[in-house]
Amino acid sequence: AKEEVRIPVEANVTSSNSPTQIHPQRVANGNPTRHASTPSPPPDDLDGNDRRGGLCSLMLIESLNNKLKRRCDYEKICAEAEPADSLPSEWWKTGVAFLYAFFNLVFTTVVITIVHERVPDKSVSPPLPDKFFDYVDRVSWAFTITETNGLILVGLWLVQWLLLKHKAIVGRRCFFLIGTLYMYRCVTMYITTLPVPGQHMVCAPKLYNDSTGKIWRILRLISGGGLSLTGSYLMCGDFLYSGHTVMLTLSYLFIQEYSPRWMWLYRWACWLLSVSGVVCILVGHEHYSIDVVIAYYVTTRIFWWYHTMANNRDLCGASTSCLTRVWWNPVFNFLERNVRTTVPVVFLSPRALLSSCKERYHTMGIERDE
Repeated sequence: AKEEVRIPVEANVTSSNSPTQIHPQRVANGNPTRHASTPSPPPDDLDGNDRRGGLCSLMLIESLNNKLKRRCDYEKICAEAEPADSLPSEWWKTGVAFLYAFFNLVFTTVVITIVHERVPDKSVSPPLPDKFFDYVDRVSWAFTITETNGLILVGLWLVQWLLLKHKAIVGRRCFFLIGTLYMYRCVTMYITTLPVPGQHMVCAPKLYNDSTGKIWRILRLISGGGLSLTGSYLMCGDFLYSGHTVMLTLSYLFIQEYSPRWMWLYRWACWLLSVSGVVCILVGHEHYSIDVVIAYYVTTRIFWWYHTMANNRDLCGASTSCLTRVWWNPVFNFLERNVRTTVPVVFLSPRALLSSCKERYHTMGIERDE
């Protein structure tokens, strides 16, 4: 009878990187059997397995490194895109600010028409004494330079505004300041009527109770932009304060505020246009000196006040801040509520501007179809 042969199996646990070693089966006396033994792999195969294991480890490390790098890039992109989310366009608010400015500009023409009827005659109330007029004689063509410089500055600002990336936010700031300044001007014109600053001024005849004629004058003043160049500026009484000074100063302030520093030559050119235009108002004897001084003071203070509040929201939120005590603070909160950071000066190329307009028009068309 044959003896029963028991083959004990020894388990060998190895790492995934080292090759698996198979031990030969042993019989009871400890000698390996020839038919049960498995030949060990040759040395060349062992070296190949080691190389393949090392290569897999390197590939795993490189894959993890790439994923980590992509994650860092993603977080960087998110961090750069976060300020854009803090600057929503909200064009409907810009539209509200535009209506506010348009209403006050039209209301200004109405007040000018009313005040014109109260201006005293030159033979009864001669021009008031003005120190600037005492030293500088009148130059007839000076006021033409004023209006030409004003048109150039407004045109430059309009082109610059169209090329801005955040034009919706900047636009409503501009419209609000224009409306507020001309509303103040309506108040000062109405409560204090000054005589004409020079005997050279020719005022249109008074209409008294002719309401239809006054309406036509208002429409003519609006259509001509209130400029002497267009022949629409025929009325007197709108002296305190100077509307031409407001537009010259405000246009330059916006050009300077929303242009990069490397455009210093452009800034200086606009500054020269603004300053020369304001000086020519006085040289032409079209306004008293006090009209120009008050217009400059009010325009610059309101502009700087508004932008200080817009660029320092923490300061505005402080309970002890005096900035928020102005009457238009609720309007400011309405316009700037979702603007959580300083507006950067970023320009769009003309091609990008056209593509953004097409995209906005296409989006409006889809919403209209829906």
